[in-house]
Amino acid sequence: MLTGYFITGSDTAVGKTWVSCQLIQQLMHCGVPVKVRKPVESGCEYDPANNLIPADGAQLFSANNYLEDLSIITPFRFHAALAPDHAARLENKTITLAQLKAAVEYNVEKQDRLIVEGAGGFLSPLASDAVNADLARALGLEVIVVIENRLGAINQALLTIKAVEDAGLSIHAIILNQIQAEIDPRLDNMSELKERIAYPLFNCDFNGQLQPGVFC
Repeated sequence: MLTGYFITGSDTAVGKTWVSCQLIQQLMHCGVPVKVRKPVESGCEYDPANNLIPADGAQLFSANNYLEDLSIITPFRFHAALAPDHAARLENKTITLAQLKAAVEYNVEKQDRLIVEGAGGFLSPLASDAVNADLARALGLEVIVVIENRLGAINQALLTIKAVEDAGLSIHAIILNQIQAEIDPRLDNMSELKERIAYPLFNCDFNGQLQPGVFC
């Protein structure tokens, strides 16, 4: 049985990778053995040797002190910056839920805490036969939801939380992530969300510092 967390977002580009790296560092500080996976990534660029390099996967690779090969962290890579299933079709390839699950589970030991980052939002297409929710459910991991701290965050948070609950999965935490340097000072999404949800809620500020206590 796997132990760990599936990192999802309320949308694409909400800072899942940055938050994941912060979580990895918290766990490492506590002496917890960590394995990280972003099994599929689209929008990859070619290096001079014509290899596709996953930018998000590379950040996770670095955050976990290069303990596993990047090919294990992100085995499925596509060039087009589209949903992975669509990007795969453009290359005449197919990825399935079974392939992604096997890639995530490869080389994971019983004592490892597994951090798996999805692609896009919780219901975004991920494979020919699956959305992110299907992979999270197949792995049986607790879910961490990353929400961008901006106008509309409350609606996005509540919709994503409901989708996770409807999938029958447990939510470990909600992370309110500030991507923009300046936001309307009248916004108080943290307080508004605390009034509406019962899950642990943490803040990640613009300087990239995740509020302590998500893990230890």
